[in-house]
Amino acid sequence: MAGARPPRFLLVFDFDETIVDENSDDSVVRGRALPEALRQSPRGSYNEHMRRLLGWLGEQGVRPADLRAVYESIPLSPGMAELFQLLSKHRELFELVLISDANTFGIEAKLRAAGLRSLFRKIFSNPASIDRRGFLTLGPYHSHQCPRCPPNMCKRKILGEYLEQRAREDAEFQRVFYVGDGANDFCPAGILAAADVAFPRKGYPMHRLIQEEQEKQPGQFQAAVVPWESGVEVARYLQELLRRKC
Repeated sequence: MAGARPPRFLLVFDFDETIVDENSDDSVVRGRALPEALRQSPRGSYNEHMRRLLGWLGEQGVRPADLRAVYESIPLSPGMAELFQLLSKHRELFELVLISDANTFGIEAKLRAAGLRSLFRKIFSNPASIDRRGFLTLGPYHSHQCPRCPPNMCKRKILGEYLEQRAREDAEFQRVFYVGDGANDFCPAGILAAADVAFPRKGYPMHRLIQEEQEKQPGQFQAAVVPWESGVEVARYLQELLRRKC
């Protein structure tokens, strides 16, 4: 709508073990006897490993519709339904984006099944498509120079470029919130400012890496840190923020 005010807050979500309570890459192979080559530690990048794994599933007769059903059945993490109910009521205040090293096919399937897709302005993930054989194929998201992140995706680069783009579009956010769990969520959380908030899942790699950073280099990690076990804890924080109108 012309003249509409841009949202005041940007809320960034990871997908696996954040929005959903599993690693979706593990979900698609659960109960299957993998060949030795696919059981071993991945050769090359994990993204390449998943591409080989999806090819093998296709050769076993697993079709995209079968995979979609798996993704749709993955449970949401505790309290996520309540968190998204709150965000749905305040769409004008929160802009939501998702940055995940999973794949677009699985993420879109789950979000649509859960009735959440319309809440997200943008989804950044590895591209997935159906090839001529009817197999689901996977590609890398981009290339980058970050030494900390896997070669197919640096979430810090994605978030930084998104903030720059939105600033050019006159959407400067008062605060940025980042909800994640994994080691690859620590890198983007490092660009958050003092007014921003990192929500690491309690006891998961992102949380441990932030704690280590705070011990080794006090003050280096600028954002406030609010660990969570349930999305309800994130919702309560945001409700208090809205109550204070800040």
